[in-house]
Amino acid sequence: MKRLIGTFTVLSMITVSALAQDKRGAAKPAGGGHIPAHGPAAFKGTPAGPEKRTVPEAPGHPAAPHVDAKGDKWVGHDTGPNDARYHLDKPFEHGRFPGGIGKGHVFHLAGGGPSRFWFGGFYFSVSPVDLELCADWQWNSDDVVIYDDPDHVGWYLAYDVRLGTYVHVMYLGTS
Repeated sequence: MKRLIGTFTVLSMITVSALAQDKRGAAKPAGGGHIPAHGPAAFKGTPAGPEKRTVPEAPGHPAAPHVDAKGDKWVGHDTGPNDARYHLDKPFEHGRFPGGIGKGHVFHLAGGGPSRFWFGGFYFSVSPVDLELCADWQWNSDDVVIYDDPDHVGWYLAYDVRLGTYVHVMYLGTS
């Protein structure tokens, strides 16, 4: 009986501790674990200027391209297919990413940094245009989802689940 009471006491303390930590936790970041159901649609309309990408479109939203969880709107993916900053002379130079695209494929970053990062034996590089937009990514622990970029041939969009932001990335191949 003493053993049973002792076990119950220990389990109760662990449960109370876990619940207290959850309620004290930091404010939920923009991404908060939301994963978009789909990537962005091909852009139609008048392209936005590059300076708009670091201005929040609403209070509480990141100052970076992100996905608005309400309706999975890809905010900031509006420079159009003729944006020379994302032109590649040799699109898919290292082949196409074979690891899985979209919501059903969440990958855990395993190291590196913007110039070369990896997960699951796959290597990527962030576009030089987007380097400042991923300064707060955690390259050895964030979860990312890769989406096709319908406007910029040769680029993918890496979406950071924790932050809700995304950047253009190039697939570099496998290890």
